[in-house]
Amino acid sequence: MNRIEVSLGSRSYPILIGQGLLDRIGEFCAPLHASSIAIVTNDVLERLHLPTVVQSFTNAGVKPTTIVVPDGESHKTLPSWSGILDQLLASRLDRRSLIVALGGGVIGDLAGFAAASYQRGIPFVQVPTTLLSQVDSSVGGKTGVNHPAGKNMIGAFYQPQLVVIDTTTLDTLPDRELHAGLAEIIKYGLIRDREFFAWLEGNIDRLLARDSQALEHAIETSCRHKAEIVANDETEQGERALLNLGHTFGHAIEAGLGYGQWLHGEAVATGMVMAARLSSRLGWITAAEVERISQLLAHCDLPVEAPKLGADRFIELMTHDKKTIGGRIRLVLLKSIGEGIVTSDAAMAELREIVA
Repeated sequence: MNRIEVSLGSRSYPILIGQGLLDRIGEFCAPLHASSIAIVTNDVLERLHLPTVVQSFTNAGVKPTTIVVPDGESHKTLPSWSGILDQLLASRLDRRSLIVALGGGVIGDLAGFAAASYQRGIPFVQVPTTLLSQVDSSVGGKTGVNHPAGKNMIGAFYQPQLVVIDTTTLDTLPDRELHAGLAEIIKYGLIRDREFFAWLEGNIDRLLARDSQALEHAIETSCRHKAEIVANDETEQGERALLNLGHTFGHAIEAGLGYGQWLHGEAVATGMVMAARLSSRLGWITAAEVERISQLLAHCDLPVEAPKLGADRFIELMTHDKKTIGGRIRLVLLKSIGEGIVTSDAAMAELREIVA
């Protein structure tokens, strides 16, 4: 088992990465001394992994409450969040209770936002079961829900007490979800680790084949990058914004098509290609580097061409993104493969050409 520390002073917490860790969740959570425990999961994982986690807590002498919500991005809404709060109240959880988020990014964001809100904040633990959530959304404390006007527009920064990544959960992950997670892994290579990007190019087939050693290396490397960035900039005042490479374009795609039509990682993959093309227009990266990025993502069966939303609609949706400041769209672009930059200087004419 590998351990990575997210260093945030008194709110620091570990990320545990290994195989078979779901069986030990009760052991890992015991030092938190929770008065009671509620597990939030979805109706797919209710069958796949919930029994293992419940049994682990039972073995540790705790009988957890279980809260099951429908699977999918379309359910990452205020009504779903409110429904979780209703069940927490019905189960009489108190301020020393613990919420365990068992699932992908949707569950982690919903359960984390519920934990941040319930009785003004109770502890929670992230147990991510998708590749995307293991390398991105479970680490760093971003929680929240979507709004028809924009993705993740309602939420809070609220750090977990612990992140437990059991890589064996990827055995049951559909190929499409695995590929979507690879987009976020590739992102780390693009924004700050050129050598990792080259490693990904050379090992992408091992990752697609679910080679356990390759996956653990990619997950650990990604989590180390995320932990370092969050420790330096918890609330996204500077460096953490680099993690949004492709996201301003991608969030517009998700909102424009309707949440759940494209997976988050699929939209981000296309967004990263759009960001690379804009970076090339600005003279920062070469056309050959854009092609390298596009080919690696396409090799993962990820889309690299945006849906035809129309330039006006695309720009409108991008202006609703949280990263827009004073009406100016802030983008993460690439100075080179391995060096991201946050800028508001892209000319609107060039941006319109990219989204068109």
